[in-house]
Amino acid sequence: MGGNMSALQDQELARENGAAALAPTQMRWAGWKPILKRVWVNSGRHNLGLLSAGVAFYAFLSFVPLLGAVVMIYGLAADPATVAQHMRTIIDLVPADAARLIYEQLTQLTNSAANKKGLGLLIALLISIYGASRASGAMIGSLNIIYEQEDRRSLVKSTFIATALAGAAVLVGIIGLAAASMLSFAEGLVAGIGPVGAAAVQGLTWLVAATLCSFAIGGMYRFAPDRADARWQWLTLGSCLATLLWLLATLGFGLYASWFGDYDATYGSLGAVVVLLMWLYVSAYAVLVGGLINAETERQTARDTTTGPEEPMGHRGATMADMSAALQK
Repeated sequence: MGGNMSALQDQELARENGAAALAPTQMRWAGWKPILKRVWVNSGRHNLGLLSAGVAFYAFLSFVPLLGAVVMIYGLAADPATVAQHMRTIIDLVPADAARLIYEQLTQLTNSAANKKGLGLLIALLISIYGASRASGAMIGSLNIIYEQEDRRSLVKSTFIATALAGAAVLVGIIGLAAASMLSFAEGLVAGIGPVGAAAVQGLTWLVAATLCSFAIGGMYRFAPDRADARWQWLTLGSCLATLLWLLATLGFGLYASWFGDYDATYGSLGAVVVLLMWLYVSAYAVLVGGLINAETERQTARDTTTGPEEPMGHRGATMADMSAALQK
């Protein structure tokens, strides 16, 4: 009788502290409290601000190649003027000074892309995607730190994964452009309605951007770290929160840069560059915070969070899955 009672108490404790959780949605407050505490502590221990700055720097270097790859591929189905028009729908989401800088690069890229055909286009496209892989490589390294994984992949495999993630980012950009073309068409249809119609299209633009962003971030969380793949339910929460943080950070930083932050007065002609770098920094920080939340929720449960048959702790191929903070005394 006493043994049965003890087993029942252990089961209830496991449900209470999250040790038995099959997904973050099954966590109770007793489980979330230590998770949030570890997120706060580890954001400093892992130097999230410094990691975000590194990702932002490499993203800045990769921005033009990535933009060029999107323009070249989308330009196969549309003329340069149409490409530029559709991209403006998406670029308008970023802070104004950063958008101005991107517009200038976009104009140059659309003009040069129009002159590339056949083999020249393919070579230019491959070079652009490889150039953009520096940003994904920086994100891979940062997520390995957050998930406490040592990257043991070979140089060839690491380069392939970074390039594949950059290519996936290009694909997401193309899908975003296709969605932007439909939104531009919808904006023309509701132009006569007035500000209500314009607000509806703008809201839909943000919704499409958030959806694409959430899927892209979730894929990055799954395939970037050198570990056994996590189940999607252990990635969704972080990707959704990262997307929400990114939207809030983009809106907030855009308002700050417009109303209070006179970067042109401080940095002169470099003001737009500084704004773009700062926006990339807050975007990277949002993505890394989402990854840290995912990592710490995995650390809390004792259930196998990786794909495939359930394995005992120590045999799951992932640091966070091979331990349970809820079971540690």
